[in-house]
Amino acid sequence: MGDLRVEWKALQEFATQVFEGLGMPPKDAAKEAEVLIWANLRGVDSHGVQLIASYTKQVDAGVMNPRPNIQVLKETPATLFVEADRAFGPIVTTFTMQKVIQKAREVGIGWGLIRNTAHQGALGYYSQMAAAENMAGIAVVSSPPNMAPPGARAAGTHNSPISIAVPGKNRKFVTLDMATSVVAWGKLLVAMDKGASIPQEWGLDKEGRPTTDPKQVAFLQPAGGYKGYGLAFMFECLSGLMAGNPLITAILLKQTQGSPVIQNSFVGAIHIGHFTDIEEYKENLDKFVAAVKELPRQEGVEEILVPGEPEERVYEDRIKNGIPLPTGTVEKLRAAAERFKLKLPPGL
Repeated sequence: MGDLRVEWKALQEFATQVFEGLGMPPKDAAKEAEVLIWANLRGVDSHGVQLIASYTKQVDAGVMNPRPNIQVLKETPATLFVEADRAFGPIVTTFTMQKVIQKAREVGIGWGLIRNTAHQGALGYYSQMAAAENMAGIAVVSSPPNMAPPGARAAGTHNSPISIAVPGKNRKFVTLDMATSVVAWGKLLVAMDKGASIPQEWGLDKEGRPTTDPKQVAFLQPAGGYKGYGLAFMFECLSGLMAGNPLITAILLKQTQGSPVIQNSFVGAIHIGHFTDIEEYKENLDKFVAAVKELPRQEGVEEILVPGEPEERVYEDRIKNGIPLPTGTVEKLRAAAERFKLKLPPGL
């Protein structure tokens, strides 16, 4: 059986209703659903609606908080330190990014550190918030360990994702959104939903051996070996350690078990106009993209792509033709519909 295509607006409305059923205020539920569908529309299905089942379990367990008390702990003209109270990631992260964007307007740069947020979804959503305001945006997260350092048979760092987005003239944004592992953990969940095997470079089993069975993966493998691991290590130094909330260290020292969805994060915005003319910057970015695309290509290569371009093309298809959902994801949505007495989107 192939994937089922679902119209994105109907799927987003359904997700909103699920989150309302979990106890989120309507505005927050709508934002959470928007961020998940944003990922699905761009082909980042690892961070789309397949996460609803996991989030539901975390709310039931008292881990993710649908009605958090988000607090600004410290603030300066350029910085912000936020206690998330285990808020759904998109709620506290959009709150923080909006504030650092305003700071960047006033002083040229804004930097926000978030403590105790729950899973944030696709980080590109937040970096693009800044790019939409003619700024460079960055978002990074570090969570409990799930990635094995080179040579280790156990997880030592999180596979800390990073996203950077900048504005262009003819193209809206150029966006890098990547994990420091070969793939994000969510891609294993998508493979499980599809009943598919995975490349052995993706992860290791509990004995530290490469595996092609997504259900057997205990630890992710770092992208580029020591390079991905090194980035993840330093991202923890700039997030969990700086927030006084060293989740990874506490788990490695067996002081706590931790939760796979509670994490620390930082977001930043840089006002490009404080350094150079913004229109000139956009033109130079477009020229940079064009120059890269004109490079001599290897045999069999039709086009050289820039960061974010594959996702943009998937978006063009899915916004028109719907979001494909594998059987496992459909089953998760049907379970949610039954629990909250909701009508499924047409086609499911």
